[in-house]
Amino acid sequence: MRKISARTLAAMICALALIPPAAGQLGGPSSSPEPEVSSVAARQAQSVALGPPSFVYDGGTGTADDAPGRRLIPAVDPDITAVDPGGTTAALADTSGTTDAGGVGALSTDTQPLSSADSPPEPASVPPLSATDADLAALTPAGPQTQPAPTAGAEALRSESLTTQALVRDDASSQILAVFNAINSYRASFGLPAVKYHATVAAMAQEWSDSIASREVIEHRSSFWTDSRALSPTNGAGEVIAVRWDRDAAQLVEWWKGSPAHNAILKDPRFNVMGIGITFTDGNWQTTPNRYTMWGVVDFFGYGTLPAGTTSSPGGSTAMPPPPTSVCDPLVRHMPPTADLAAAAIKGPGDLVSVNASGELINRPSLGNRQYGAQQVIGTGFGSAKELFVTDWDRDGVFDVMAQWTDGRVTLHAGSAGGGFLPSVTLGKSGWAGMTLTVGAWCANNRLPQLVALDSSGNLWLYPNRGKADLVERSLMASGVSANRLAMVDYDGDGFQDLLARQSDGYVRLFRGSGAPVPRTEARAVVASGWSDVTAIRPLRDVTGLNSTGLALRRAGDVVQYWDLSTGSLASPSSIPGTWAGQRLAQ
Repeated sequence: MRKISARTLAAMICALALIPPAAGQLGGPSSSPEPEVSSVAARQAQSVALGPPSFVYDGGTGTADDAPGRRLIPAVDPDITAVDPGGTTAALADTSGTTDAGGVGALSTDTQPLSSADSPPEPASVPPLSATDADLAALTPAGPQTQPAPTAGAEALRSESLTTQALVRDDASSQILAVFNAINSYRASFGLPAVKYHATVAAMAQEWSDSIASREVIEHRSSFWTDSRALSPTNGAGEVIAVRWDRDAAQLVEWWKGSPAHNAILKDPRFNVMGIGITFTDGNWQTTPNRYTMWGVVDFFGYGTLPAGTTSSPGGSTAMPPPPTSVCDPLVRHMPPTADLAAAAIKGPGDLVSVNASGELINRPSLGNRQYGAQQVIGTGFGSAKELFVTDWDRDGVFDVMAQWTDGRVTLHAGSAGGGFLPSVTLGKSGWAGMTLTVGAWCANNRLPQLVALDSSGNLWLYPNRGKADLVERSLMASGVSANRLAMVDYDGDGFQDLLARQSDGYVRLFRGSGAPVPRTEARAVVASGWSDVTAIRPLRDVTGLNSTGLALRRAGDVVQYWDLSTGSLASPSSIPGTWAGQRLAQ
């Protein structure tokens, strides 16, 4: 016979009150009588070999789907036992290994009453909760967001009632600061940037800390990143939870550091904002082993741009230190230009520019309502250009032409308000022939357009606009990108430029921008197909009306189509009349 130690007995009693997330999805408790602790121990011992997720029922063992409606008790699993050096912290973790001396991993025959010298028991544990890129991709800037309610099933399955009267409303500011400082001190030891603080995020964490403490369950808040107080994170989300039998909050962080899954969240470089909730209860583990003294919840989020109200620390000032300089920062501020383009070569953002077989640059001025005027020769000498791009590179209000040449150069041909173009300037001296390029206002805080380039290795680069200086500075935007055509346009109508990447199979993937150097971290949706024959994609404005958005596509069979984007998605195309034979469309 194997003995049941006092410590093991305490842990088993404690486990009765702790329901993992799966339990909250089951029905209410059965009418079966409460099992005796000794019989629970026997059933737990039988269930160890079942493997996760295994549970003990008051009528046998099995998985969570085996017996819906029967009372659920977490089975003992030596691979997920939670112990800290002092034996006083328990957390939601996926720790590996066994227990410390006297832990749940060893069973023996005599039962003894608990003494004050015994260490507190450890509750059952589950991993921390994180949002995937797909989870965050499902969020919309103005979409419905909710504040998830506590899980009804977990409430019903409590073995003992603990009401809000058990919460002790003492000031927890020192504990919150201790957790904040301990996390950032730990990150600093790895050269990681500090995570800042936000009161709105903290209010969400505090509400959940109060909720689990008052219900006496250790569980995550399902899809917490969809709560409106999460402030629409774009670059990851994570939640960690722990409980203690004292008020030493820094030890919560020590426990998380010792758990691989929790440790990964503490060290995640994507996170830049956190909120902390600390709740005290009147628990006494020696008299009531399943009541704890302190409950802690930390929610982490990553944002491309820090939300308004972010502070340097709990209770700190919102006057944030200046962020490090990025490639999006302009050298100078440029006001919106107001130039008369009546005599200019390119007269508006809806004009179609092309080059014919003789190297002549041709413009078709937009007349509105998808109508175009007669073609006009506006330049010569572009026959050996690989690609041409229409942009206002110097932000003077007059449209320019950027040329990518087959010899590897990139040149700028600045437009003149009086007509024609100024002498060309070389922006890139060599190495550009194998790049796939697009130009546009990718950075939200910079009125100057930028150049985005995809190299042959699938790396997407952002080149800042430094006027007429060489294009040598760059920043990596993404890697593993497969495309042979790029276009920059505000596809979803949120005010930020996005990238359309046409693949060799004709599918077009969307890389949504947020005004920051890198695209949003999300799944790359396919927004079009059948574009294998497209040889140019030209973003256009004001073609169907003021501020309307669309695309012109040069296709096989000497066809140029207009696709309207004013509704945030591609509408049915219409052909643009004209003689396009032998002409390549500028992008």
